[in-house]
Amino acid sequence: MFSNIGVPGLILILIVALVIFGPSKLPEIGRAAGKTIREFKKATEGIADDLKEEFKDDLKDDLKEAKKVDLKK
Repeated sequence: MFSNIGVPGLILILIVALVIFGPSKLPEIGRAAGKTIREFKKATEGIADDLKEEFKDDLKDDLKEAKKVDLKK
């Protein structure tokens, strides 16, 4: 996502952030951004785990159904 920014772009973003928010607010903003990203990752991992479980259950049910059909023939 940020692979095209490069070092000069990051320096420019940091300078703009310093001008807008000031040096005293930057650590607080960084912590809040990090916390937000961490929570987002946890939420997406939880959703992915739920989907995997759901697919796993559906696959088990489909395999059981396929075995029943094979036994009837």
